[in-house]
Order: sequence, then C-alpha cells, then structure tokens
Amino acid sequence: MNKFDDRTYFFNRELSWLAFNERVLAEAERRENPLFERLKFLSITASNLDEFFMVRVAGLKDQVKIGYAQPDNKTQMKPAEQLARIARQAHVQVKRMYEVYRDVLVPALSREGIRFRTPARLTRRQRAVVTDYFHRHVFPVLTPLAVDASHPFPLLANKGLNIAALLKVDASAQVSAAVDPLEAEDDLLYAVVPVPSVLPRCVEVPTAGGLTYVLLEEVIRAHLEALFPGHEVLESACFRITRNGDISVDEEHAEDLLEEIEKELKKRQRGDEVRLEVSHRMGRGLLAFLKDRLELSKDDIYWISGPIDLTYLSRFDALPGFDHLRFPPQLPQPPRDLIGEMEIFDAIKHKDILVFHPYESFEPVVHLVRQAADDPDVLAIKQTLYRVGRDSPVVEALARAAENGKQVTVLFELKARFDEENNIVWAKKLEEAGCHVIYGLVGLKTHSKITLVVRREGAELRRYVHLSTGNYNQATARLYTDIGLFTANEAFGYDASEFFNHLTGYGMTPSWRQIVTAPHGLKSAFLQFIRNEIEKTTPEHPGRIIAKMNSLTDKDIIMALYEASLAGVQIDLLVRGICCLRPGLPGVSENIRVSSIVGRFLEHSRIFYFRNGGEERFYLSSADWMTRNMINRVEILFPVLQHNLQERLRHILEIQLADNVNRYRLRSDGVYEMVVEEGKTLSSQQYFYEEAHQCAQERTAEGPRPLIPVTVV
Repeated sequence: MNKFDDRTYFFNRELSWLAFNERVLAEAERRENPLFERLKFLSITASNLDEFFMVRVAGLKDQVKIGYAQPDNKTQMKPAEQLARIARQAHVQVKRMYEVYRDVLVPALSREGIRFRTPARLTRRQRAVVTDYFHRHVFPVLTPLAVDASHPFPLLANKGLNIAALLKVDASAQVSAAVDPLEAEDDLLYAVVPVPSVLPRCVEVPTAGGLTYVLLEEVIRAHLEALFPGHEVLESACFRITRNGDISVDEEHAEDLLEEIEKELKKRQRGDEVRLEVSHRMGRGLLAFLKDRLELSKDDIYWISGPIDLTYLSRFDALPGFDHLRFPPQLPQPPRDLIGEMEIFDAIKHKDILVFHPYESFEPVVHLVRQAADDPDVLAIKQTLYRVGRDSPVVEALARAAENGKQVTVLFELKARFDEENNIVWAKKLEEAGCHVIYGLVGLKTHSKITLVVRREGAELRRYVHLSTGNYNQATARLYTDIGLFTANEAFGYDASEFFNHLTGYGMTPSWRQIVTAPHGLKSAFLQFIRNEIEKTTPEHPGRIIAKMNSLTDKDIIMALYEASLAGVQIDLLVRGICCLRPGLPGVSENIRVSSIVGRFLEHSRIFYFRNGGEERFYLSSADWMTRNMINRVEILFPVLQHNLQERLRHILEIQLADNVNRYRLRSDGVYEMVVEEGKTLSSQQYFYEEAHQCAQERTAEGPRPLIPVTVV
C-alpha cells in the first residue's frame, strides 16, 4: 500500500468544486469589478450550480438509489455522506448568492437608475401598462395545468420556472354553476402554471427616469385569476425543478450513435428530480403539495429569498448605454509571430508559431482552415471537433472544402455535455457537404484539439498541424485563455496522420514520435515525468514542476506529487477549479503550493513544465490531471520544442504565479485565501493583454501589413 494513500491527504472532489464556485461568487462581490460584470459572475455561479446538480449530484443520487455504497477512492466518503456534505455546503452557498443579489447588487443597480418592482409597488399607470402587456403578450402563451384526480402532476421541464397556485371555488360561481356551496366550501384545488421561456424574463415598464422592470413571473402571479375564472387564488409562489441531465448511451449496441444521442437528449427533460427551488413566500400547503408529488428529501429543497434562477442577470450585459458598467473592451491582437507574414503556410513552414488566446486573435485558426478549403494544392483536411459554437466559421470552411473536392475527415464528438444538440446539427451539415464524419470511439470522448492539413508543394507533400489546449470555437476563444501551436515539423505531421488513422480505422496505438495520447500512455508519461524530477533532484539543484490546469483529481498523480515533494522537488500548481491535493502538509506536501486564478477570462489552458535535470521540458495538452482525462477520453499531450516558444511559456507561468489581483492560494485546511501583497499590483490577465497590444503596435510598425486584422471577424 502506498504510504500516501491516506484519506486525510485528499480533498473531496465535489466539495472542492463547490469551493471553486465560491470563488466565482466572490467575483460578484468585488467592488473593483464593474456592476454588469458582477451580475454576470452571479449568473455564472447560478449556472454552474445548475450543471453541478444535473450531473454530479444526480450521479450520486443514482448510486444511492441502486444501493451502491462504495466510498470514493480518495476521501473514503460514501455517496450518501457526500450528498449530505454537499447539501450543507450548497445551502450555505445559495443563501450567500441571494444575499449578494439582494443586499449588494440590487441596491447598486438602483443607484444606476435600474430598478426592479413587483406589480404592487407600481403606480396606477404602470400597473395598467403591465395588465395590458399581460393580456396582449403573455396570456395567449400560458397553459394553466390543474392537478387533481383526473389531472396528474405534469412533467415539468428541467430548470423551467413555474408558479404553483392554491385555489378555491368562488361562492358566487358555485351558485351560478348549480354547485352546492356547502359541499365545496373546504374543497381546495391545486394548479401549476409554467412560466414561458419564450418571453423576456424582464418586463420593462414606463418610468420618469432610468429603467424599471417587473419580472415575468410576477406579472403572471398578479393576473392568475384570469387563468382560473370562477376560482379564488388563495396563494401562489414560484418553484423550479432541476433534473438529472446526464445522458447514457449503450454505444456498443447502438446502430446509429447520432440517432441514439438524439433520443437521449429528449429524455434529459424527463430525468429524475434532484433539486427543488421554492420561493420563500411559499406556504406549507403548497410546499406539501409539491413534496407529495416529487421524490425529494428535505435537503433537496432550497428556499429562495429572491427571484428563482439568477442566470437571467447575464442579459444585462447587452443593455445599451451602460458602457461604464462593463469591463473596457479588449480586442484580441494579431499574434506576435504572424505579424509581418503575408501567407499562413509560408509562416508555419519556416517556424513553429504559438498563439495565446484571447489576448491574441483566434482568426489565424479560422484562416488556416479557410485557406486550406480554397487552396487548390491542399489535398486533405482532418480535424477533431468538441465544442464549436452556434455560428462556426471553422465548420463552414470544412463543408466548403468537401464541396471543393478535398478529402475532409472530421471526428465530431457528439457527447460533449450540454453541446450535444448543437454538435448534431453541425455533424449533419458536414455529412451533407460530403465530409467523412466519425463520431468518436466507443466508450471514449474525443477531447483532443488537432487539425491536419496535407498540401502538395512541388513534388512533395507537406503536413501542417495545429494543436491546442482549447476548442475550435470562435466565441469561447474570446472568453477562455488557451494556447495553440502551429507547426510543419515532420515528426508532428507523422504523429497527426497516425492519430487520425488510428481513430478512423483499426490497429494498435501507434508509436508516437512527439505526442503522447490518452487513454493509452498519457498517465504513465506524466508519472514518469514526475519520477524523473525525483531521480534528478539534488539539494543544490532541486527538481522543479509547474503545472497549470483546470482540475486535479487523479489519485496516482497526486500521490506521485507527494513523493516528489518529500524528495525536495519544488512544485507550483495553478489549478483553476477542483483540486483534491492538500498542499502544505508536513512530511507530505510541504513543497507543494496550489494557486487558483479567477478573473475576467476563464483560465482554460494546460501547461506543464519539468526541469528534468536542466534539460527542460515544456508541454501543452487538452487534458487535465483528472482520472477521466486519463482513461475515458482521447487526449493529446504535445511538447513545445522551439526555444523562443519555451521561453514564452516560462514567462506565462511566471507572470501567473506573481499575480496578486486575481490569484487565490489554497491552504492545507481547504480554505482559499486571496493573495494580497504590498506594493505594485499585478493582474496576469491584464498584463497579457497589454503585452499583446504593445507587441502588436511595435511589430506592425516594423513591417508590412499583418496577415490578419486586429479585430476578430
């Protein structure tokens, strides 16, 4: 047994995720952030929590339901125990979310002239406008649903907002309907009204100055009598159900994977209930009515002191006329290694090129595929796609390439969670255009980010390769920090060809020349890199590891890092989200420091540095140090070989480790504390943007017009 295999040496994955969401929530509290950005952070916090319940909590509930009591392999917590701990922490987090909303952000909005009102707090004229809006635009869309012996409780949409109503037959209506009023006197009725998501959540009403809004659910609640003529509305309150949102496909026996996933997506709206959010105004009768029809425990019920579902707050970012309430615009700059280059294939042929998004433009990636689609000398394009966005110029270019007669192969991952529907649409379009579309490997998600272009140059064929830490998605490329590498290095070209042939055909895992892949080889490679540091470390020249990733959960890698720490290797980890490693434990991890950067952009890039006895190694990857990345996904780890690009990666890591504006430090007790230092402040994200902007200005002045524009199309 490994001496580091001790439950006290690890943090629980789910509780660590909740701690990450707390850091996102803290951004909504920070006065330094513009108000609309704070609203957006609160919206992201709520959206994150929705997904957490739909996937992680739902999975644990499934385990409890089938009697699975196996503890997790790090903290030895059983599923039921994890659910109890999650509930305690999540209830506290939700309470804090609404304190931030109610006590901080709403007053701040009011000071800017943006107010929220209930119908009761409107003027007579405003109420008349709201009533007119209800009858003209809302009433025709509503569907009141009675719940009684002949009307079973409806199957309500996942995350849909609803109004529960307690009704009583009006006495005068009973007489006119020849109903005995004494017989029906205590006959209470229940109904549900789904709030239509097709209508704007915020209803603007005329006001003398500024903006005044009434939430759609409040408009409906104020006019419920119109939906139930002859009945008195005794009580009404909002609620929302979160359902199991994971999909399960038997890939081995599925004749058509695309068709099977389409079927499963329809089931997502009908999954088991995992959470019930209810308005704090809801009385015991309505709550009992809901509890009686939903299989949920007390821990699963969340009392909401404010509007249910705060994700609507992100829409304020598009409100015109409030630029001072947003981050100043930061346009992606031309990549430094492409400024002055006139032709993308020539540029890549002469040197490897690194592009750092979102500080540098994503346009070169789009440009490469577009150029390849129209270049008569390009024979083939092969690409993996995971999350591509709604309007994808990359997919459009691939379709055009196939129509132009080129061999186009696309490995499209249909199982990218919550992007399945969008991916299905694009996959069908590519097939119709004549592309060879492969839907990944059975039992694995293809998470790799790679493009191969095969081009005829004279009597030779040259292969151009793009590898990245992030998706081929022009929208997220403006919001996520990622790094891409362009290369015409023959060893990379060979590996790229072998990679696609391996995925589309049969055969053993190839012998790679430069890359390393999961599920075969990646984990063992990382473990070997860590062992190398242990073997080569000396008191005079200690080993050194710097690793930047989204999450760290793999037990074997954590224990290897503990062993390296004990051997004197100095380790800095930049882990944005989940971290199951406990730093700073005497005799275990006292040489390990863990930081987390949460800021304007989502830190998504994966960078790995190993001193390797002086022969330094720099790697980029699509994979985190998570078990799922190592065994359940197709991932790529690729080295950065060019010296100037290695120095650039070193610079990126050093600046991030010096960040004292957006960086948190993880303590051994699991608490994250903001790094605050005396003297000059350094925000790594702002630094990288200013650096990219300055570099673009200097290099553009030196040479001809750059290959790409400053702004992203």
